[in-house]
Amino acid sequence: MTDLTAFLAPETVLAHVTAANKKMLFQQLANVAAATHGLDAREIFDRLGERERLGSTGFGGGTAIPHGKIGGLSRVVGVFARLAQPIDFAAVDDLPVDLVFMLLSPVGAGAEHLKALATVSRRLRDRNFTAKLRGAGSPDALVALLAASEARDAA
Repeated sequence: MTDLTAFLAPETVLAHVTAANKKMLFQQLANVAAATHGLDAREIFDRLGERERLGSTGFGGGTAIPHGKIGGLSRVVGVFARLAQPIDFAAVDDLPVDLVFMLLSPVGAGAEHLKALATVSRRLRDRNFTAKLRGAGSPDALVALLAASEARDAA
């Protein structure tokens, strides 16, 4: 997978998302993924909540990668959201989160799921990259940045 858009459709890249808390955010992300991929929003919401109860998926620097395995998927898919205002995510560094990359994987995807998490995590740990994501003015600008992320590194 050469870029983060391998997991995203243009309609699953969101800018200026408003959510008061993690639960509200998960509902919005679940609704977008369900509508785009023909999935059940409640199942997505439940899987995200189950995973989050094991420990926060906020991994520092204002970023989070909530994830879960969902029946009915044939490949890993995602939803990227840049929040209008950061929210508490109980992240490892206690900083609020404003960049969220949700990943959903097929139930049987072991290595594929882990590879996707590693790919997204590696990019979101890059402070220069996250600064560009925060400065992007539109969903189209976010898509362009997400598409170019690893392609630039590979050159």
